[in-house]
Amino acid sequence: MIFLKIKSVAKKSVMLMEFDWFLFIITILLSVFGIVMIYSATRSLQTNLNVFVQSGALILGCAMMLITCFFDYEQLKNLIKPIYIFSVAILILVLLIGIGTNEWGAKSWIRFGPIGIQPSEIAKVCFVITFSYHLSKVHDDINKPLVILGLLLHIGVLLGLIALQPDFGSAMVFVFIFICLMFTAKLSYKYIISVGVLAAASVPLIYKYVLEDYQRNRILAFFNPESDPRGSGFHVIQSKIAVGTGQVWGKGYLQGIQNQMGYLPEKHTDFIFSVISEELGFIGAVVVVGALFFLIYKCFKTAQKADNAFGRYICVGVGAMMLFHVFENVGMCIGLMPVTGIPLPFLSYGGTSLVVNMVAVGLVLSVSYHNKPRSVFDVY
Repeated sequence: MIFLKIKSVAKKSVMLMEFDWFLFIITILLSVFGIVMIYSATRSLQTNLNVFVQSGALILGCAMMLITCFFDYEQLKNLIKPIYIFSVAILILVLLIGIGTNEWGAKSWIRFGPIGIQPSEIAKVCFVITFSYHLSKVHDDINKPLVILGLLLHIGVLLGLIALQPDFGSAMVFVFIFICLMFTAKLSYKYIISVGVLAAASVPLIYKYVLEDYQRNRILAFFNPESDPRGSGFHVIQSKIAVGTGQVWGKGYLQGIQNQMGYLPEKHTDFIFSVISEELGFIGAVVVVGALFFLIYKCFKTAQKADNAFGRYICVGVGAMMLFHVFENVGMCIGLMPVTGIPLPFLSYGGTSLVVNMVAVGLVLSVSYHNKPRSVFDVY
């Protein structure tokens, strides 16, 4: 009896050791900090509704993250087809009954009474799961044309539906995840170079015939915001003012002029990083970006330790998704990237985004937790 009790205690200790506490804690801290900054960003609106919604999303996200962590991710292999069908279905549904949230009329949201969800955010994590499985089955033949065609079809269906919304920012996230995973699978450089040349050559055609007028205006504003300071360049100009006036230590929490006086648009969503920079300064911005990159680093580090290809690709896919979001959002806030409406993970307001990101982290935690050997009988 004593021997069995010792074994039981030892097994619990091993299970606790397998849990990635650093990744879990940094996710919670970033999410809580995001709510703190959303409160500051919405204080001038004289309502705490956004704070309550984000707090509810945080609670739901925590529960979903833990459930995902302790659920063996390898069991998802049995659900690949339903997951892919679900992601396609919700992207079709948003085209049928979706609503727009801006003057450009992009159908990005589905609303059920007071609850709104953004299907493209859910589809991202579904894509990471399904494409990771697809790639794990064919990676030994990755350079065969028919295999590549199948992988392109996998992402092509989703990209086509997202393009119909249209949601260029989300489409770019999918493309970046696809590129990172294909590179991880050791796609031949002859394909990488060929696609790179083709993509560069197609830029003028995409700009002229694919992009909407507002998207072209955003690109022009990126190169010269002052050309339309009250129109397409307004967001970038106000954001750069907010970031610049924060200087080293910031103006203080709740003291940002651009933020509190209402000059900064979309300040609790797309431009939350500008609020952070104005009120907490360069030091605060560096700490936040450092925490985000530490989280991304943990995703890629877990990928290195994964004991199978499926788990490895999941971690790379999640890390790539987070990396693009951080790079694009921070870049557009400081004028180094065009404005695309990509949220900053865990910090921007958005219940769907927060829950999905926490589920994505839960997948990485699951890969770490279920790595073998993890049985106490394998360890001792």
